[in-house]
Amino acid sequence: MARRTPTRREIRCETPSERIAKRLVRALLSVECQPPLHPNPFGVPYRPRIVDSELVTRLAATGAVVIEGPKGCGKTATARQVARSEVLLDVDDNARRAIAIDPRLVLDGPVPRLFDEWQVEPALWNHLRRAVDDRQQPGQFILTGSAAPTDDITRHTGAARITRLRMRPMSLFETGHATGEISLSALLKGEAARSPESTLSIIELATLVVIGGWPGNLTRTNAQATQATRDYLEEIRRVDLSRLDRTTRDPGKVGRLLRALGRRVATEASLATLTVDTAGVAGTDGELARDTVRDYLTALERIMIIEDQPAWAPHLRSRSRIRSAAKRYFVDPSLAAAALRATPERLLADLNLLGLLFESLVVRDLRVYAQASDATVLHYRDNTGLEVDAIVEVADGRWAAFEVKLGQGQVDDAAASLRTFASRVDTAKCGAPAALGVITAAGYGYLRPDGVHVIPIAALGP
Repeated sequence: MARRTPTRREIRCETPSERIAKRLVRALLSVECQPPLHPNPFGVPYRPRIVDSELVTRLAATGAVVIEGPKGCGKTATARQVARSEVLLDVDDNARRAIAIDPRLVLDGPVPRLFDEWQVEPALWNHLRRAVDDRQQPGQFILTGSAAPTDDITRHTGAARITRLRMRPMSLFETGHATGEISLSALLKGEAARSPESTLSIIELATLVVIGGWPGNLTRTNAQATQATRDYLEEIRRVDLSRLDRTTRDPGKVGRLLRALGRRVATEASLATLTVDTAGVAGTDGELARDTVRDYLTALERIMIIEDQPAWAPHLRSRSRIRSAAKRYFVDPSLAAAALRATPERLLADLNLLGLLFESLVVRDLRVYAQASDATVLHYRDNTGLEVDAIVEVADGRWAAFEVKLGQGQVDDAAASLRTFASRVDTAKCGAPAALGVITAAGYGYLRPDGVHVIPIAALGP
């Protein structure tokens, strides 16, 4: 077939910056055909992530992308799939010395150029921002960071030059434990859920909760992965929080707060409640000071270990008053399990705790999938006690509501609760829900006669 010659109008509409962006997209999309910057020494292939395509899209539109997320979630490996050169600031002493003399010395190299753990040398920020301005081309730099620097470091913003991309531990779809036959994106477009019976057993689910979505755990045994996650949390307790801003934080007190957060995961625990919960065994150690708890929570947020779930505030037809408190979550359910030293066997003996951690796993996965649809994950509760575990709200105003239930016997009650909730929302102002769904641990995926979807977590995907 003969190649079509573009018209003059088409040629005129393509600006130089658009041509650069198109070339960059073509180059980045061909990355899977090229060797990674550093082949895995253990021979384990890179497992694709949902943010891969978002990273490519953002690099084509802006001069630099900052990938933010907790350490160990796979930021560097993802960035290396498209980077053409790199500077590892957490281990490269020479690079840090060069930055101390003149940060511009480390900016030259094949692009996209990766700066791993850039917050180690925050002076780099303004020089990188200036380089993006001077070069006037997209896709120049990728920055990865596992801690958010203080606001004054980035007060000279990178608006229109630098974009931020959030990365989390792997979802079940990314680890290969979910088929993705029920797409969140499709649900938000009004499509019906449909999938065969899930083969994920309750013991397998409890194990996935405990080992989490950490890429490093994919090649470990379950016992090794459980210990690795506990060691990860221990490192946070003993080292990471104090290293964050060179402020000494008592590891024992940090551990007490982590346990309190583990006990209160998926709840709207207030600062006062968490403070009470930090008391030692039988109250012998006393509660932490409220200001201490507040400071430690802020530090945990800055290293992206906890990620609270904000409340949704829709317009209502009823006189119900909406509660505004956020729900408490770790970024991965394995961290709550590690804080409580919970094993799969213990979770099977405590189905209430397993239910809360299952909800945490579902919220983690929904956040990963929702980000791919330009959506956020919220929750709802009002003064009558009506609550919805997860509201997925898209930037264009579409929304869907989900209840999370461990057992099949709870589906009917959850569906009734969702219908009651939907009847209270003023759809003239908020629009009708794109979907109402009950996310379960197992079973078939289908659309009930009442219009509520039943979605096994092992079938859910982006």
